[in-house]
Amino acid sequence: MRILFDHNVPAPLRNHLSGHQIDIASERGWEVLKNGFLLDAASENNYEVLITADQSIRYQQNLTRRRIAILVLLDNLWPNVRQRAEEIGQALDNLQPGEYRELQI
Repeated sequence: MRILFDHNVPAPLRNHLSGHQIDIASERGWEVLKNGFLLDAASENNYEVLITADQSIRYQQNLTRRRIAILVLLDNLWPNVRQRAEEIGQALDNLQPGEYRELQI
């Protein structure tokens, strides 16, 4: 699965999600892109999932026509995220195109 981490997702999480191609928005030069523009760029570059900690994204964007799935981590502190890495991986495995899901960390 091709995954894009928003700038607010701890980068070390990528080491715990084997079997996926993971890029970070800042590595692509997209750290200045906000919600809608980031989603557009991710979709245009064939990412299947955006992982973010931006809990307001569902209220700021019309997500109904998007094919990219969005996984929102409700906490982005690395020690907490690290403890839930397996659960995050399971959530990714079960995401459907265009799905929006929040994951309590």
